Amino acid sequence: MSDVVITVRGEHEARIAPERAVAHLTIRAEGPERGAVVERMAGLTEPVRDDLVSRKTAGTVAEWTSQRVSVWSERPWNNEGKRLAPVHHATVDFSVTFTDFAVLSWWAGEVAEREGVQLGWIEWKLTPETRAATEREVATAAVRVAVDRATAYASALGLDKVTALELADVGLLTEQGRPESGPAPRMLMAKASFAADAGGAPAVQLQPEDIVVSAAVEARFAAR
Repeated sequence: MSDVVITVRGEHEARIAPERAVAHLTIRAEGPERGAVVERMAGLTEPVRDDLVSRKTAGTVAEWTSQRVSVWSERPWNNEGKRLAPVHHATVDFSVTFTDFAVLSWWAGEVAEREGVQLGWIEWKLTPETRAATEREVATAAVRVAVDRATAYASALGLDKVTALELADVGLLTEQGRPESGPAPRMLMAKASFAADAGGAPAVQLQPEDIVVSAAVEARFAAR
């Protein structure tokens, strides 16, 4: 009897609590004079930057980055359809990585009270080591699922031996000698937003969902 070719898909996912929180914030300034706006931006940014330097030295902030100041101008229209005098804007974005979520909550409430500061969102992440180890474990488990599935199919046909012929990420298994494109294994990042409570004071909704690390493979087996 000739071999029976079985093609299957194996999938697996893991859910892990976040280990890092990356807070994003933007500092803004605007006004009628470009030079004054840039100067104002520098004044608003300096205390935030100094605070982050101190926190990193103390170990409560793992790392932080900031982009260069972006400056642009616009001439708004009034309700009569006339162009008004130019308004100049300046912004600078910060990303701050925390390992202690309680410290993040306290810091966010404090920094949100500063003039010109707009808190954006939090990205919840895994450390590179945890992410790499989890991806390996999930991929291995997905392959086991594919093997088990192929073995079950073969058993249903009265066959008791399966031999792997091909294994690939979903969409990469060859079909008549030609590769196909498709989605790769992925990691989903949970996000949280900053909000204000009923009293108007800044607060952070620290309710991160588990990060989902998933993998899917396609495999082709010969059964006999």
